[in-house]
Amino acid sequence: MQSTSMFCLNPDYLDDLATKYREVYAQAQPFPHVIIDRFLPETVLNGILNEFPKPGAIQWKKFENVAEKKLASTSELQMGEITRLLLYQLNSSTFVSFLEKLTGIEGLIPDPHFVGGGLHQIEKGGYLKIHADFNRHERLLLDRRLNLLLYLNKDWQEEYGGHLELWDPEMIGCQKKILPVFNRCVIFNTTDFSYHGHPEPLNCPEGRTRKSLALYYYSNGRPAEEVSGQHSTLFQARPEEDLTKKSSSSSSVKAFLKKLVPPIILEAKRSLSNNK
Repeated sequence: MQSTSMFCLNPDYLDDLATKYREVYAQAQPFPHVIIDRFLPETVLNGILNEFPKPGAIQWKKFENVAEKKLASTSELQMGEITRLLLYQLNSSTFVSFLEKLTGIEGLIPDPHFVGGGLHQIEKGGYLKIHADFNRHERLLLDRRLNLLLYLNKDWQEEYGGHLELWDPEMIGCQKKILPVFNRCVIFNTTDFSYHGHPEPLNCPEGRTRKSLALYYYSNGRPAEEVSGQHSTLFQARPEEDLTKKSSSSSSVKAFLKKLVPPIILEAKRSLSNNK
């Protein structure tokens, strides 16, 4: 590698990783996942960190309601050159082949539009409550199967919080907490029951933020037992947590409550309306 802009993924390195972790991935609880530290050369991620836009530097998409308080990019044109080149690598045939071997999911398709993905940033006090992700790409008409999160937070301390939490399907308790430290990659299956999130308000020092890259991978079709119907993000309340008690507006309350309703009920309501 001559420079950060010339970086290319090494297929032998990825193949070794897939061989090393595929059994760990398949057996992980509460759903298949893997945590890989020192995932990429630090020089590459240092370059991405240097060009990562501050909260006021670009037109971030802002989420601020009872379920989420975060920032997300909306276009690759908001990103720096090194970031874009890495994202293209993570959408490449070389990397998709690695993911297929690691996860056992064949026919994976990357998202060139980075819908819902790209750059994520959470400021002090921000959060993302426990949820199951949207399960259908509305533009590509594909089924969402995998998440990849790559963290960019140097010298991140335990007391700052920001842990990614993985919960059991019954929402009884957190099964794993993952600190979002620099160059840590987390890959996991996405189904209607793979509940995860960053539910506790971030407690980092002023001026610091929780930064990550997010990529999602799809397939044309999926096992029927993984879904309960097409839906957007489904937020789940933790025990003794009320996700409906506050919001900035009545419209955001309605939008959020809709995310809590099981898809089968929404479909039944639409059918009844159409038959009137």
